[in-house]
Amino acid sequence: MFVVAYFIIGLTVLSVCAISTNGALDAGGAYYMISRALGPEFGGSIGIMFFLANVCASALYILGLVEAVVDDFGAPAEGVAGSATQVLPRGYWFDLLYGTVFLFLCLLVCLVGAGIYAKATFLIFLIVMLVLGTVCLSFFVVAPRKVKLPPGIDGNSTEQGNASFTGFKHSTLQANLFADYSVDYTTGRLMSFSTVFAVMFNGCTGIMAGSNMSGDLKRPSYSIPRGTITAVIFTYIVYNLLAFLLSCTCDRLLLQRDYSFLRDINIWPPFVIIGVYCSTLSAAMSNLIGASRILYALAKDDLFGKVLGPAKRTSHDGNPWMAVIFSWILVQLVLFSGKLNTIAAVVTIFFLLVYATVDLACLALEWASAPNFRPTFRYFTWHTCVLGIAGCFVMVFLISPIYASASVAFMVVLLVALHYLSPSSSWGYISQALIFHQVRKYLLMLDIRKEHVKFWRPQVLLMVRNPRTSLQLISFINDLKKSGLYVLGHVELDDLDSLPSDPLPHQSDSWLHLVDRLNIKAFVNLTLSDSIRHGTQQLLFISGLGGMRPNTIALGFYDDTASEDRLSQHPAFSSGEEVAWQNFPPPWTSGTQKCLSPREYVAIIADALKMQRNVLLARSFEELKPPQELGWRAQPLIDVWPINLLRPDSAHYVNTCSLFLLQMACVLAMARAWRRARLRLFLCMESGARPRGQEDKLRQLLKDLRIQADIHTVLWDSAVALHWHRQQQMAGDTDAFGFSGNAAQVTDEYLSAVNQLILQQSSAPTVRFLYLPRPPANTRLYGRYLEQLEVLTRGLGPTLLVHGVSAVTSTEL
Repeated sequence: MFVVAYFIIGLTVLSVCAISTNGALDAGGAYYMISRALGPEFGGSIGIMFFLANVCASALYILGLVEAVVDDFGAPAEGVAGSATQVLPRGYWFDLLYGTVFLFLCLLVCLVGAGIYAKATFLIFLIVMLVLGTVCLSFFVVAPRKVKLPPGIDGNSTEQGNASFTGFKHSTLQANLFADYSVDYTTGRLMSFSTVFAVMFNGCTGIMAGSNMSGDLKRPSYSIPRGTITAVIFTYIVYNLLAFLLSCTCDRLLLQRDYSFLRDINIWPPFVIIGVYCSTLSAAMSNLIGASRILYALAKDDLFGKVLGPAKRTSHDGNPWMAVIFSWILVQLVLFSGKLNTIAAVVTIFFLLVYATVDLACLALEWASAPNFRPTFRYFTWHTCVLGIAGCFVMVFLISPIYASASVAFMVVLLVALHYLSPSSSWGYISQALIFHQVRKYLLMLDIRKEHVKFWRPQVLLMVRNPRTSLQLISFINDLKKSGLYVLGHVELDDLDSLPSDPLPHQSDSWLHLVDRLNIKAFVNLTLSDSIRHGTQQLLFISGLGGMRPNTIALGFYDDTASEDRLSQHPAFSSGEEVAWQNFPPPWTSGTQKCLSPREYVAIIADALKMQRNVLLARSFEELKPPQELGWRAQPLIDVWPINLLRPDSAHYVNTCSLFLLQMACVLAMARAWRRARLRLFLCMESGARPRGQEDKLRQLLKDLRIQADIHTVLWDSAVALHWHRQQQMAGDTDAFGFSGNAAQVTDEYLSAVNQLILQQSSAPTVRFLYLPRPPANTRLYGRYLEQLEVLTRGLGPTLLVHGVSAVTSTEL
């Protein structure tokens, strides 16, 4: 048992020493170490359990002291002769009264402060060492004798009234060598390895008393490692020495039926009485003052808000007297349990869980490989931490599976509650260091040369001019990304040479707060540039890392529509936090100069296509009503027009861009918020063609691609006639405009007719997907290209113009 207990304690002490020598320690001991290493959630939950462990341990030692006092001075049972000193009345309420008196003495010492406590414990240490010396000496100088056994739990004498102190005998050692668990004469319960271990382990937990006093030590980083390791080695030697001497000199009956036998075999019995009283009183004070320091640290960190607020109060010399009183009240309540063995298992389980978490904290710091984790104590590895954690959990469930499960469940409930309710801290989160470590490792493993179209997903860079006017679009693209990379990009127009410092870090806080409030999974990437185009080029080049880079850029549509501030109307943004959004400029109003020209806007589209990025242009998304706002009866509609409407003479449904358009619409329909949406595919046909054959081919294509959509055939003879009429007028003329193909010859009259045709099919779908043609090769025609897109999409509501440059669909398994 000592090997198991000190194996666990020794490994935990190595972790404590490592953490305590890695920086300045404050009040709270193990709680302070865990909270600063693992964050407030783990720290707060384990802090409460460590506090309760110390409270229960203090009550346990008080009950042990009461048990010893009653054994020595309690009135004997009726019919049993007693000595003149055995006058104290027995019984549950009397035992509670004695415990209350002893606990009040501990309270008085702890209220005076840590100074008097340290002096008192040092005096007690000297007394206990003297008593320990007489105990060891007694084994050698006291002659063999018979020892009268105390009465059992029923008040009657045990079956055998006497047991033997044999002196050093080989036969006695041999008889005591193996286990033979019997009934505990004080409780009437059959003992086992786990129940005895639960009681015994409480005699080993005092080695954490020094770390609990970390806030009162002058040099905790120096004192805790030396004091704790010395305590472990010293107590391990003393316990094993006593166990060996007892096994050689006392028969099994004496050891099992008389818990005060050391007094009966001592050269002067009062020595043992004084030693037991001093050691139990010292341990009770140690756990009471340790509990108060942990409670004070919890209150000071404000993890539980106003609940623990009063525990912050201290005296003029810094003694947290209110925390001491709270701890004293709880210890008093635990005393009502009555028997020492009743709470021993709970105390041991709480301490073991705390020790396991200390090892976990050290393990996390070691695995995170953070450069600032440089403890001066280096005698530990991650192996010792893992072994310590495993040992703690094995023993926890061996002692009591029910208590262990309940304790772990209680810790998890506290952890979850603190995660959602506790304020954010500035301690640093080890989870962030571990995530960084793992992400870096897996990013290196993500090889872009092994990409396959079967596993393609959209990775979108959304360029945002002003979040105040783009909330709906930001949320829509979050649905469209399908677990892919999502980056919010923004270009700040300025020249770094003319600025005293980089203004972007100050602005990034507002953007990150925006991401949190919208509950979207996106990164933020800001850049400083002399123009929007150059800034967008920078973001397209540098956004992402390794195999996680944007393959698609999304832009808002360029028009003269006045913008509306949606930020102040959104339920996620309270008016009381307007200070957080002051970095966002006011919405653009008609008549004011824009920072982006039409030509530059189209140039950005052309740049993205040159960089082999897919392009999305989003128009009128301020009108978008998300599916959750439509009601459960309304079914969202996604209309898809997979044809180049600016090139009616060369319309193809099966090309890279059309398939990309289909894929993006399908991805949107797979998003959780859009799963009830119905996908409608519009097939534009002339009356002279064979619509049935093309519809069958398209239906087979959708079947091969596993895309569920309704196909609607649309006759567009009247609109196409306008186009052919223009073609005849331009017959024989050279293409003076330089558009790709005959796109320059498309008139606004034709585009308006197509626009009306789209509106006639469905006046108000939730969102429309249209084919986005490539910009013209001649940059002088960028303005005309943008005008055509504006006429085509005018009044259509939320519309996404899509141009794909990469193959994204697969029919393979």
